[in-house]
Amino acid sequence: MGERAIARAIRVFSEDESRFGLLPLRKRRITGKGVKPVGAVQHRFESFYVYGAVEPKTGESFFLELPWLNAQNFQVFLDEFSSMYRDTLNIVVLDNGRFHKARALKIPENVVCVFLPPYSPELNPIERLWQDMKCDMAWKLFGNVEEQQNYVAIVLNSYDVQKIHSLTSYPYFVHAANALCS
Repeated sequence: MGERAIARAIRVFSEDESRFGLLPLRKRRITGKGVKPVGAVQHRFESFYVYGAVEPKTGESFFLELPWLNAQNFQVFLDEFSSMYRDTLNIVVLDNGRFHKARALKIPENVVCVFLPPYSPELNPIERLWQDMKCDMAWKLFGNVEEQQNYVAIVLNSYDVQKIHSLTSYPYFVHAANALCS
C-alpha cells in the first residue's frame, strides 16, 4: 500500500522584511505654512532587519529579527516559520526579492511561496504594518542599535491580533484565503 496523503489545514500569510536603523525616519509634521519640520538627526548607519509574516484573515503573526537581508537569513526565517506552523500547509505571499528565489533555498515541505507581481508593494498586506510601525518610530533617536532593537520588539509585541487584522485584512486577500481554505 502506498503512502496516504495527509490532509492539512491551509493558512495564507503575507511576508516581507523591513529595515530599521539608527538614521532617524522623517515623516510629515504639522507646522506653520512654509516652515519645515525640525528634528534631531544623527548620521549613524547601523541597522538590522525584521522578517515578518502575518495572516490577514486572523491577525496572527510571526516575526524574526536578523542582521542582514539575504538568502541565508531568509532560509533561517523560513525554517523557524515552518516549525512554528508545522501542522498546516502555509501559503506565503511575498515579493520578488532576489533572495526569495535563491537557488540555495530549501523551501520547507509545509510552505508554498506565491510571488506578487513585480513592483507592487501595495498588494502586500504586511506593508501596512511596517508603515504603521515606522509612523510610530518617526523622529525618534536611539543611542545605539540595541536600544532600537528593544524598542522595535516592544512595538511589535504591542500589536495584538485584532490590530494586525485591522491593518492587513485587505478584502481581496481575505476573500482569496477563504476560497482556498474552504
